[in-house]
Amino acid sequence: MIALQLIAGFLLLLFGAEALVRGASKIAATIGISPLVIGLTVVAFGTSAPELAVSIMSAANGQTDIALGNVVGSNIFNVLFILGLSSLIVPLVVAQQLIRLDVPIMIGASLLTILVAWDGAIRPWEGALLFLLGILYTVFVIRLSRKEKNKAVLDEYREEYAAEYKPEKGSMLLQLLLVTAGLALLIVGSRFLVNGAVAIATSMGVSELVIGLTIVAAGTSLPEVATSVIASIRGERDIAVGNVVGSNIFNILYILGLSAMIGKDGLEVANTVLMFDLPVMIATAVACLPIFFTGKKLDRWEGVVFLGYYVAYTVYLILASQRDASLHNFATAPVDRSDVGCSNLAGAAQNLILPRHFH
Repeated sequence: MIALQLIAGFLLLLFGAEALVRGASKIAATIGISPLVIGLTVVAFGTSAPELAVSIMSAANGQTDIALGNVVGSNIFNVLFILGLSSLIVPLVVAQQLIRLDVPIMIGASLLTILVAWDGAIRPWEGALLFLLGILYTVFVIRLSRKEKNKAVLDEYREEYAAEYKPEKGSMLLQLLLVTAGLALLIVGSRFLVNGAVAIATSMGVSELVIGLTIVAAGTSLPEVATSVIASIRGERDIAVGNVVGSNIFNILYILGLSAMIGKDGLEVANTVLMFDLPVMIATAVACLPIFFTGKKLDRWEGVVFLGYYVAYTVYLILASQRDASLHNFATAPVDRSDVGCSNLAGAAQNLILPRHFH
């Protein structure tokens, strides 16, 4: 039943995101919004809608580990797994706009995350700051695209963002119903997914954070997987890369920001996230710069390295969580009440040996 609930959650999120993007895009086109603005806002939001729904639902329910793990895990998954897999299909060419603007912004947003989380929590006001920066970034990119004179960059914008959405007369009500249905599916799907993830974490004896960093993060990134892989197969290699970079910026500024604002006291950040997972997220973002600068493309062998790193990261999380479960059972096993000293010693050893990540 738990597995069925998890699968149902994933499917509802995918269908909900697709319905939301289709409906909102047609509505925007009908009222005269340019294809470029639709691409930078509605479509960018749509591919990250599952992450948004799951993180907000988790934050509202007080399950901050899943909310945070979903964002951090998705960003790591997007770079290492999606770019790695896409580059195996065809080496990914990276256009100059991504190198000079989007990738540095992704790195800056990643560094900002660890700064606001350094005191062990992302406060609501810090979440509001991230959200504001997300709005400013979107406005800046739209304004920059309108002022751009370089033909190569203009072609990239047109190819990556300006998908044509032809207005359809008399279909506004239908599109509104599609948007409403998409939102409903996202809400129900996120509830199924979060409840299923918590149940799996409980049954396996691992933390909600580990589940958020792995299963939930990979599941909510399925729209990005589909978009980038299909773009690679079709030869639209800029879109494959831009989808990942844009999604990572959106995840940090919008989703993490909103989640911190919705959480009762913001988002609590476990010590192991500060010491390990966030540095891994930053390292994956920084790794894009030298790779993209060498020939402005991601070769197949570099994609294999990316996939290898993601496998190693996931295996580490699983092994560490299983080690924690066995040590936790040992440390909390019944002991002779007269031997209080040994009991305290076991508890102290547990606190010293185990990362706070898995408590």
